[in-house]
Amino acid sequence: MLSKSQARSFFLFATVGFSGVFLWLTVDTVRQVPARSHEENMNASVIRGKEIWEKNNCMGCHTILGEGAYYAPELTKAVERRGEAWLRIFLKDPQAMYPGRRKMVQYNFTEEEITDVIAFLDWIGKIDTNGFPAKPDMAPVAVAAAATVAPAAGAVAPPALFTQVCVACHSLGGSGGVVGPALDGVGTRYDRDGLRAWLDNPQSVKPGTAMPDLNLSASDLDALTDFLMTQR
Repeated sequence: MLSKSQARSFFLFATVGFSGVFLWLTVDTVRQVPARSHEENMNASVIRGKEIWEKNNCMGCHTILGEGAYYAPELTKAVERRGEAWLRIFLKDPQAMYPGRRKMVQYNFTEEEITDVIAFLDWIGKIDTNGFPAKPDMAPVAVAAAATVAPAAGAVAPPALFTQVCVACHSLGGSGGVVGPALDGVGTRYDRDGLRAWLDNPQSVKPGTAMPDLNLSASDLDALTDFLMTQR
């Protein structure tokens, strides 16, 4: 049983001690922020992207660094998961990529605004967050869209669109995503015209398909079709 003087001393010692520890931890945390956030990479484009993020209340649906709503996907590692090219196509017209299914608002961003939003998300994704967010362990997840698909000797090299966008969902030769079917041997399952029509407008070929409409240009359609037809 403590006496009054002992209790007072214990209280004062504990208060001062824990206050000192709290202040030290605060100072240490603030000291590490510049290095862990890579603030040297916070350029004008990143700042404009943050302003667009706030102006459009993106946190009303998404979380970033664990803060925000939980209606839409967590975006801390969005660039790492999907890649710049995929995000650029999606932000330009979310509904076109997923007709009738995506609830993402069409903001009609300009190309410059899309570049700024991606720059902001890229900067966020490179912050040292001690492993947050954890990778899901309940379902297979697509690998980063920048995955390299190396052609075999003498084979046609994949177009940039394939290595930057398609591999976010599909795999080839064991490399790529797991959302869509593997594309090994796809050239034996389609004729050229049928494959090109599918890539041009998946919904017109198979209504309700999960394959998004990427709004590809004629040159991209030709390059992608030519490459996929070599996969036999």
